[in-house]
Amino acid sequence: MASISDPYVIRYPQIVAVADETGSSVELIEFFDCIGGAMWTQHHYAKSPLVRSVRCIGSTTRFLLRPGAVDLALEGSRFPAGISGVSVTGDEIAVTYIGMGGGGVGATSCRAAARGVLREQCDPSGGGKVAGATLWLPRRQRVLIGVDDTDTAEEGATWTLVHNIAKAVEDEQSVYLSHTIVQLFPVAYRTKNCVSLVTEFATTEPERLIGRFRELLKKYTLSQKTGMAVYTGFSPSEELVEYGRSVKRGEVAPDRVQNLSDPHLRIVMNGRGITGAVAALPFFTRYEEALELCSGKS
Repeated sequence: MASISDPYVIRYPQIVAVADETGSSVELIEFFDCIGGAMWTQHHYAKSPLVRSVRCIGSTTRFLLRPGAVDLALEGSRFPAGISGVSVTGDEIAVTYIGMGGGGVGATSCRAAARGVLREQCDPSGGGKVAGATLWLPRRQRVLIGVDDTDTAEEGATWTLVHNIAKAVEDEQSVYLSHTIVQLFPVAYRTKNCVSLVTEFATTEPERLIGRFRELLKKYTLSQKTGMAVYTGFSPSEELVEYGRSVKRGEVAPDRVQNLSDPHLRIVMNGRGITGAVAALPFFTRYEEALELCSGKS
């Protein structure tokens, strides 16, 4: 007969956190193994005053948080668990969870052993207990890498190459979070579908990550016109969003990229594909908008 080593714990595979430059905004990204538990968490944790928004992206739940500490008025069935503390200090981010009953197990044992947790402090949980835990996580920075024009009419596919490079450079310091295909306006000189790519990382070593990605892209691209752009801010600016939308609506002049003023934007490989590479950046994880094919008028 099969046995279960810990029948009342479902461990989260990984938890990471990203903060902006000032430490005033935090995105908590929890990789989950049990979708039912993740949906329950998303529903109830959204009621916490420190949670600005919550969404499910693939096998992750993402909480946009503000730093602070609050007392949660927990109530069975109505508000049984939530996030009660968030702090950003130096190179660490601390998150405090609390819950009652099964929500307390999720707040403590299920998260404490996740990959990415530096250390934890947990109350005993289970049964009808109210239990809390504080987890300390590395303070990571978001890095977006946009790529376009790596294939030819004869061979290659940019979306597959970018995903494989992202998997190859992922390590404990740089966590691969997302991959987004962005539909651009179908210009005459496209290979076929006219899409570009943006990959998202949470990292403690941005320069090393960017360098490793660039070297693999140079090694495996089939095109002499590859573009690679990097964004190192917490959230792309409105200027970059509008630029991306304009590239989806119609053909833009190649030199328009050079006039963008966002200080977090960096051009790494400046081939013709840089137009699409930069345009992809603001659409990370915005899948419906990213995939929309614009007529040129909308």
